[in-house]
Amino acid sequence: MSSATIWEHRRGRVDLSQHGLIMGVLNVTPNSFSDGGHFLDHAAAIAHARWLIDEGADIIDVGGESTRPGSLPVPPDEELRRVIPVIQAIREGSDILISIDTSKAEVAHEAMLAGADIINDVTGLRGDPAMPTVAAETRAAAVLMHMQGTPATMQSAPEYADVCSEVRDFLRQSMALALGSGMSVESLAVDPGIGFGKSPVHNNSLLAELPVFAALERPILIGVSRKSYLGWLGDAPAMEDRHWPGVAVTSFCRELGARIFRVHEPRPHREALRMTEAILHATPAAHA
Repeated sequence: MSSATIWEHRRGRVDLSQHGLIMGVLNVTPNSFSDGGHFLDHAAAIAHARWLIDEGADIIDVGGESTRPGSLPVPPDEELRRVIPVIQAIREGSDILISIDTSKAEVAHEAMLAGADIINDVTGLRGDPAMPTVAAETRAAAVLMHMQGTPATMQSAPEYADVCSEVRDFLRQSMALALGSGMSVESLAVDPGIGFGKSPVHNNSLLAELPVFAALERPILIGVSRKSYLGWLGDAPAMEDRHWPGVAVTSFCRELGARIFRVHEPRPHREALRMTEAILHATPAAHA
């Protein structure tokens, strides 16, 4: 068992060496790119959380602030109003892992008190100076993501000399920040941030060269579900046409070493993931 496939969270640890995890998306927002406003009502959000669990999600990622291209920040009190009752209700009804998708330390802290286990931070713990301390003191697991710029500006003109090495170096620096604040290395996962300050060509390079990130020796999270990149790559401009291209990316990225997949429809991604893993870990047949 490699330490690179162990992920610690507040209530234990997960061994990802044989089986990856499906993270189901729950946007409690009015303006997320694919389902904005659908689950802003708390009852609708909680019902969707139950659906995600029934469909096979291992983690529910609750977010109260859209990070779609061009989006603007939400005040902390509004973000808290959106997410805390939902996290509390999920925790009361299930022991599933809960992630809070936020870059604000105040929101992360309150989410941990409400029952969350993981901080999913699109700024790699750099957006709020207090975030690394909150993560360390609450013993949260953390997903460190790379983003060039901010959601409001990130897709205006993304530019890199070498996108893979630059993203890897950013994530390495975020890991150093986390460790310097008292976090355990086994509590960290990394996310190259597909679509966050990247052109379609940049996204292609990151996915094709995913083994570059193995040098970080942490579980890799991939989030491409419903993103416009799938429309560009798979000639699927309509949102409903991006479903199966996204499932294909899950299988491809698992083969290249990713272990956590952030998706909107858990069941088909989980089935693709388990089939890929069954092939990867099959015992070779003896030659006749």
